[in-house]
Amino acid sequence: MINQNYKECIEACLKCMAACNHCYSSCLDEEHVEMMKECIRLDRECADLCEFAAHAMSMNSSYAKAICLACAEACEACGNECKKHDHDHCQQCAEACFACAKICREMAA
Repeated sequence: MINQNYKECIEACLKCMAACNHCYSSCLDEEHVEMMKECIRLDRECADLCEFAAHAMSMNSSYAKAICLACAEACEACGNECKKHDHDHCQQCAEACFACAKICREMAA
């Protein structure tokens, strides 16, 4: 059973992970993929950290708060990069990233 204190944060992390994975794969299909290089890199890092944070919280790790702070930083960086691009997948990813960063910071406080 999921620790109820982490439930909202885990859900935000999983939603962000899915948005980053979608953005990553969609960026690879863009006409000017070279321009999307940083977005792709940050999508991958953010998705991985979101998955790791969700996993840490689900097992009530003593490092969950520290991992969530790192996740929040990755989410903010990814969101800032994604919001520079007009593609719908980037805008949706930025929204998910900023929401996840906020919840992760609150949880870790």
